Amino acid sequence: MGELVEAMRIGADEVVEIEGPPEIHRRQAFAKPGLWAGLTTTEPGLVSGWHHHGGHDTIVYVISGCVAIEFGEGGRQVVQGGASDFLVIPSGLVHRESTPGEEPSRSVVIRAGGDGPPTVEVDGPSS
Repeated sequence: MGELVEAMRIGADEVVEIEGPPEIHRRQAFAKPGLWAGLTTTEPGLVSGWHHHGGHDTIVYVISGCVAIEFGEGGRQVVQGGASDFLVIPSGLVHRESTPGEEPSRSVVIRAGGDGPPTVEVDGPSS
């Protein structure tokens, strides 16, 4: 017989804080190889370092506030999302995130595919 498969519930009291930069408050709801789900809160004015997520595709659902993703040659392309928007960051895309505006952003983050570290710090894209 195969592995037992069941639906599960993860209550708010089961979501755990995980390490991250001080400007980004990360909480993990679920993790297994190839799949991660959690919540993030970022402070206004945040600009992360340049990075990519290896083989992980990342989907961000913005609950409140605003999230901007810079990428492309010289970091000149920007995709921005506000409350109720989804942002999709393909695996391997070098980018950085920012929180424009005057309020924190709150998001649900899902990473799927790939193994290894979910975030790899790199130099910014060339001009």
